Amino acid sequence: MSLFDWFADRRKGQFVGKVNQELDESDGLWSKCPECGQVVYRKDLIANSNVCSNCGHHFRIYSEERIRQIADNGTFQPFDRDLSPTDPLGFKDRRAYADRLRESQMNTGMKDGVVTGVCKVKSIPLALAVMDFRFMGGSMGSVVGEKITRLIEHATSDNLPLLIVCASGGARMQEGMLSLMQMAKISGALERHREKELLYMPLLTHPTTGGVTASFAMLGDLILAEPKALIGFAGRRVIEQTLREKLPENFQTAEYLQEHGFVDTIVPRTQLRNTLSTLLSLHGNSPNKSY
Repeated sequence: MSLFDWFADRRKGQFVGKVNQELDESDGLWSKCPECGQVVYRKDLIANSNVCSNCGHHFRIYSEERIRQIADNGTFQPFDRDLSPTDPLGFKDRRAYADRLRESQMNTGMKDGVVTGVCKVKSIPLALAVMDFRFMGGSMGSVVGEKITRLIEHATSDNLPLLIVCASGGARMQEGMLSLMQMAKISGALERHREKELLYMPLLTHPTTGGVTASFAMLGDLILAEPKALIGFAGRRVIEQTLREKLPENFQTAEYLQEHGFVDTIVPRTQLRNTLSTLLSLHGNSPNKSY
């Protein structure tokens, strides 16, 4: 019996569990789909945009891989890479906020939870911001808000379309009111972008919640989402306790929000570049435009 026969045989649970553990702790040659249990060769998974070829489950990816999948090779030019957060409130819960920041910066190699810049998608210029869930759950603090706002202002002044890839637990509580102010600041910049009749598209990925959902994630001309992404403001339990009723099983999924008019279209990751290129072209953006 082959290794894959063992995986397929659910009756051999003890052996399967042991091999799965060994795969999880391996050097990254294999990945197991959390949705269907399929074991996939890592190179094949990457070649398929980190989407399971068996069930279509979208594995979580981070800013570097996301940019690689969206931007034409070698065209991404980052902005504000050295913009770094401070600890204005001297905040401390179980750990000091300053310590959490240092740990996240060391683990991710990022200054904060978003990467911004300009690139080209099939030769069409695009202003691009990608939130990264690794950095404190993609939470939105002052630096995240400032970097996104600066990118929007650049897109407005240079007449560029804008895409923000959202992946966030919401506003960063360790910065208090300063993090909440970013919602208004970004929204104001987006309004000036809209007044110039420029295209803005948010891409909602898993998860997009809290203050991000309550602001720029829902202000797009076209709101895109990945399949089965968790999208919402408050958590399911909070809403159920407030309403005192049971919510549908698919509540706060991209599919539920599309059905109820909050999302315009769900775009599988494997089709994202083609979809973006088509939408950008339909809205008057051409490869001849410089940035």
